[in-house]
Amino acid sequence: QVQLVESGGGLVQAGDSLRLSCLASGLTFSNYAIGWFRQAPGLEREFVARISWSSSNTDYADSVKGRFTISRDNAKNTAYLHILTLKPEDTAVYYCAADLNFVQVATQSPRFWGQGTQVTVSS
Repeated sequence: QVQLVESGGGLVQAGDSLRLSCLASGLTFSNYAIGWFRQAPGLEREFVARISWSSSNTDYADSVKGRFTISRDNAKNTAYLHILTLKPEDTAVYYCAADLNFVQVATQSPRFWGQGTQVTVSS
């Protein structure tokens, strides 16, 4: 049974930094590209960032470039999303996703989803 479990969310102040984690089990993690998405209240879930299985390729939504960094540690079966200078508009549920295909992991239909972690940024 494949599981992706996000953690690291919470209530933070604007300007703070945060690191979200996505721990995978039940799959060969090093074979999968990982994506991060977020869904703010009342809005559609949107792509944030992705990383290839080897970390050689990364990609970001224009809205987060320069503040968000995606990384992974295949030895720990974990992917990370580092967020700098948090803004109230970053408030959302953050999801990680996994897919064997680097293109597919950035769509709304990756192979596997996590359950999400809430990030709330107060001003």
